[in-house]
Amino acid sequence: MLTSRLITVKNLPSRKRICFLLKLVCFVSSVLIFCEFLIYYVVIFQCRWPEVKGGAHTGNTETSASVLKAIILADTHLLGEINGHWLDKLRREWQMERSFQTALWLLQPDIVFILGDVFDEGKWSSPQAWADDVRRFRKMFKYPSSTELVVIIGNHDIGFHYEMTAYKVNRFEKIFNFTSGKLITRKGINFVIVNSVAMEGDGCAICRTSEAKLVALSHKLNCSQQNWNHSTKRCSDVEKLPASEPILLQHYPLYRKSDAECSGEDSAPPGKKNIPFKEKYDVLSQEASQKLLWWFRPRLILSGHTHSACEVLHAGKIPEISVPSFSWRNRNNPSFIMGSITPTDFSLQKCFLPYESRVFTIYCAAGALLVILILAHFQLLTPPFYFAQHLISKHKAV
Repeated sequence: MLTSRLITVKNLPSRKRICFLLKLVCFVSSVLIFCEFLIYYVVIFQCRWPEVKGGAHTGNTETSASVLKAIILADTHLLGEINGHWLDKLRREWQMERSFQTALWLLQPDIVFILGDVFDEGKWSSPQAWADDVRRFRKMFKYPSSTELVVIIGNHDIGFHYEMTAYKVNRFEKIFNFTSGKLITRKGINFVIVNSVAMEGDGCAICRTSEAKLVALSHKLNCSQQNWNHSTKRCSDVEKLPASEPILLQHYPLYRKSDAECSGEDSAPPGKKNIPFKEKYDVLSQEASQKLLWWFRPRLILSGHTHSACEVLHAGKIPEISVPSFSWRNRNNPSFIMGSITPTDFSLQKCFLPYESRVFTIYCAAGALLVILILAHFQLLTPPFYFAQHLISKHKAV
């Protein structure tokens, strides 16, 4: 009887240690689960689809069904085998995957557009590296059958104009079913896909082909917007398309001098706003920009490339939205655009993702609390009262 009591007494410290370790594991696990999983739900849950005139809130079921819900993001820059540390790659891809999958689950869009620079090293990746990048992309950006994914070409996918080759363009088109000058029509809404890298205007083979497709498409759209009964002979044999004014989707923004007029918390940093943009590198040339505006007379232009947000008006009436980067490698506060679109109107709303600085703050606070708990458990943390009393007595002794 006495022996069993002694064993029980001896086992008490070990039980306390095990219990304390379990509490620490639960604490650390809770912090990790929140910062790496739940935080995306908490943040994206606050985003709401914008209302559009005559849309879902009129009580008309038919009108509600005509609203297309679109998510637009840009510049994911999946790291390849050359640039970037493996830990950086793992971290960024996890962040983007969780954000994208959470957004799909909570928001349930009809269609998602990625405005180029899907990969960071597509311009020079080998066939093996390209295959690996594509595999990782498909894992991160998988989507249900109820959602459509449209991917636009960017300079990091095929290289700048001087690096662009038919081989790089073809392998991108093969994977993503991308064609410059392609028209995507959903719910009577026309989206025009543009390979902005090929808008160089120097007459290269890829450029000529791309521009020819765009000209042919613009002719169809312009004919479709005319009164069909009074159309000219030039439109008599043209396929009739929905009369909705098109929305341009491309990687490069149209020409603007700089980001000096851009505003918002995700616009370019103050030190970079006044840096002049270089034509055919940061933005399209003035000539190419005028061509697209003249050919299509779009009601909205969506672009990426700059990694920062901006909204400008072309010809005083055509809005262009530059979508900031979706990757935390490029921004502390990534975001995406939510669009409610009808054939005659649209409304856009920005949805911010978790700030990386705030996630690090949570980790730092949790780490500090963890250290305090460990010190307190092993009685290594001196209570403030006794610490002050010890200093006073030491001072009196002197």
